Amino acid sequence: MSRQKIPLRVELPLLVWLVIVWGALWQDFSLGNMVFGAIIAFAVANLLYLPPVELSGRFNVLYAVGFAGRFLHQLVLASFQVFWLALTRGPKLQNAVVAVRLRSPSDLLVTATGHVLSLIPGSLVVEVDRSTSTLYLHCLNVTTRDDAEKVRQNARRTEEWLIRVMGTREDLALLGTDAPHHLDGRGHP
Repeated sequence: MSRQKIPLRVELPLLVWLVIVWGALWQDFSLGNMVFGAIIAFAVANLLYLPPVELSGRFNVLYAVGFAGRFLHQLVLASFQVFWLALTRGPKLQNAVVAVRLRSPSDLLVTATGHVLSLIPGSLVVEVDRSTSTLYLHCLNVTTRDDAEKVRQNARRTEEWLIRVMGTREDLALLGTDAPHHLDGRGHP
């Protein structure tokens, strides 16, 4: 199967990210190591199938600051909650896997949302369905449907913040509908 050639300007964010990861993994940001990382990144991006990283071309600094504050608040609060649950419930704690259908079909936003949710103690993304933009989260202390719905609301709120920070105009329009992108007007897939 022949792969469509992706313009360098579209592929550039992925290449830059791969070079940064290369430097971080080796803990060496010297010029020689970064050049070698760029060669490896270019080879990986052109020899292996990777979807292009499509950026919206917009970044809202005010929402980014608000998002960072919200993230830090959730991080601290969740850390104390997990600590408290470990002390009081221990191994008797009930967990659940909760499916969360996100609004945006963007791989970048689905990935960013999943990473943010996994960084907060008490939840971890165990599966991602790209075709429906669904995250499956393993969550601590989820015993009722209401608990699962709170997890879904928090995940969708996280995605909403990320959309406001870096989403496309189409993603922003989805915030007004409050429905996943892949449902028709009757709520059917």
